[in-house]
Amino acid sequence: MNPSSPAPIIERPLYRGGRVIVRIFTSVMFDLKVRGIENVPKTGGVLLVSNHQSYLDPACIAVRLPRPLSFLAKSELFEVPGLAWLIRELGAIPIRQGAGDIGALRETIQKLRDGHGLIVFPEGTRTPNGELQRLEPGIALIARKCGVPVIPVAIEGSFDAWPTGSRIFQSHPIRIAYGTPMANVQDLKPAELLQEIDRTIRSLIAELRIEAKRENQLS
Repeated sequence: MNPSSPAPIIERPLYRGGRVIVRIFTSVMFDLKVRGIENVPKTGGVLLVSNHQSYLDPACIAVRLPRPLSFLAKSELFEVPGLAWLIRELGAIPIRQGAGDIGALRETIQKLRDGHGLIVFPEGTRTPNGELQRLEPGIALIARKCGVPVIPVAIEGSFDAWPTGSRIFQSHPIRIAYGTPMANVQDLKPAELLQEIDRTIRSLIAELRIEAKRENQLS
């Protein structure tokens, strides 16, 4: 191993055990199907940038990948007894919404450089209607500074499974597409990069919706 390479990320027992349970649950409850797993590096830092349809998204995006992933979470969640311990064990990083949390951004970039895999939802919160919302500019800063592969991700169906405002989820098919690593990330200006991320995620969502219609027609 190259001495300058990040050390392998050790998967925590809670994460490993939880993944087995969540994989079974998402397969049975949501008929979870994914494509493009081969686009996600198995080791080293990687940034997954996804749309955000429901609370189910982090688990669904991570559960089929053969490596542990971290994610950003609202700082308020770290004030809830019990939940704070759980999400920290699962690798969550607290971030203050709308506050320009420079500390969280620095920690995020450092984790990526240290070899972690990280899921980021650039909309900043769950969509209210199932459609991709405006992206927060902070994602462009992270993507340009981290120096790791940036993978666009689309999730479709989780809004119908657990809409914003609903207290509980329901059974509904969920599909995920992991896109190819984005090219020339460091060469783009922040506004241009934000537009490219938006365009790519929308394209993946459109593909998933077309595939879902075909599935429905065949069923």
